[in-house]
Amino acid sequence: MNFEALSYEVSDNVATITLNRPDKGNALNGQLIEELFEASILCAGDENVRAVVITGAGRQFCVGGDLDHMVAADKGAEQEMLRMATLYHQGLIRFSHMNAPVIMAVNGSAGGGGFSLALAGDIIMAADTAKFVSAYTASGLTPDGSGSYFLPKHVGLLRAKELFLTNRVLTAAEAQDWGMVTRVVPADDLADEARTQALALASGPSQAYGGVKRLLATAYADPIEAQLDKESVSIARMGVTEDGWNGIRSFLNRVKPVFKGR
Repeated sequence: MNFEALSYEVSDNVATITLNRPDKGNALNGQLIEELFEASILCAGDENVRAVVITGAGRQFCVGGDLDHMVAADKGAEQEMLRMATLYHQGLIRFSHMNAPVIMAVNGSAGGGGFSLALAGDIIMAADTAKFVSAYTASGLTPDGSGSYFLPKHVGLLRAKELFLTNRVLTAAEAQDWGMVTRVVPADDLADEARTQALALASGPSQAYGGVKRLLATAYADPIEAQLDKESVSIARMGVTEDGWNGIRSFLNRVKPVFKGR
């Protein structure tokens, strides 16, 4: 696929997805959402992609939905918003379930749909100049983009309600303190730091990473019996993968394992 609203590059087993509408703050319109969905399919279906970095071009990460696009839909706005949200969510589901860890490199403001997108990362790195704001209710809207799923898990229910109801703006440092950001780095270092982290993950046991992601996705939902059954099945499957056998033998022989993602 020829991407226009984003750039998609793969090197050294790392896929880098850059939202590329800098003149619009990388706002989410129909085209960008369609391309993000296509990028999620490429990442999930390519065994050579063992880590993913998502970031924004220009000064912003993603300011949210493109409200001009929605207004232009006029009387078809409800159908268009439903189409966009559904496709957006399908892409996020692919990122959530695939083996490759997803690093969000939040280079600037993350608002609305961009706020939710940032929260969907497995590792969330933010420039020290980044800001986070829900912004949905300020426009008379409710959350999408997995915001209502991830935010309460990251910060707790009461703080999630505060952010959604008041549209309080958090600095990167505050977001880290609240549990929304893994690490804050100087803005000039963000791209390099994200790349370094991605390369480290890309050399790891990809199937085990995917197993961890899928187990943690139900950690707050399933009763202990169901969760522990999933753990049993998952660890047994991992134990017979190439990386699992290699990891066990390397541990016993006291050597560093070399993982191939298989």
